[in-house]
Amino acid sequence: MAETGFSPQALQCFAETSFVIERGLLADAQRLRMLAVAERDLAALRQPLEYEAELRYPGAPPSLDAPGGQTVRRLLQACARDPVFREAATAAAVAIRLRQLLGPAVVLAQAHHNCVMTKHPQYGSQTLWHRDIRYWSYARPELVSVWFALGGERAGNGGLMVIPGSHRMEFTAERLDAAQFLRTDLAQNQALLAGKVDVELEPGDVLFFHCRLLHAAGANRSDRIKFSPVFTYRALDNPPLPGSRSASLPDIDL
Repeated sequence: MAETGFSPQALQCFAETSFVIERGLLADAQRLRMLAVAERDLAALRQPLEYEAELRYPGAPPSLDAPGGQTVRRLLQACARDPVFREAATAAAVAIRLRQLLGPAVVLAQAHHNCVMTKHPQYGSQTLWHRDIRYWSYARPELVSVWFALGGERAGNGGLMVIPGSHRMEFTAERLDAAQFLRTDLAQNQALLAGKVDVELEPGDVLFFHCRLLHAAGANRSDRIKFSPVFTYRALDNPPLPGSRSASLPDIDL
């Protein structure tokens, strides 16, 4: 991975849109190692796992016993699962960019993300419009997630969709549902969603995005499972609130 950090143009892009893509940042050899481990652990159903049926998002099986009920959504605890994931998540090329965004002292928060997202062709669910910070508890809503593309990602295989600049927006309670997903039945929200952008990634691309970025993902209409490791980071002086889920696991220093 290139250790030169973000260009001034990339930093400006992040400031304006709340996301930026670093093309080809993940070396092919490392990408293939990560993919091989993810495929191995998925085939073995190696715990800890999260199943689509447990979340019941649109398109997911209704129960673990239903057809497709054993479809995995996430391989959890990636940093503890295999050294290849921790190596990528804490690489110098990632750390130097995160310091540009968050400050000189940065840690990886193991309590959130820290997983390999698996999007299956038949039973992989859609992800509704949301901000990750909705269920995180920190002193400040200022965290950054890093998403590694182990294969190509497009709208057709369940790639991410984002609303550029949405990290600066505020929403009244009625614009969100009880689970803090953006309501798509409101005209005001529909006008906002008209500006969505598909995040198109090539194998080895790495996406950096703000925890207040509105994002979603559709179904995987391809014939291949999509694998996407993702990790979340905070500044050292932005601690989790005591007793919260965000404080449930130790952080990793970068």
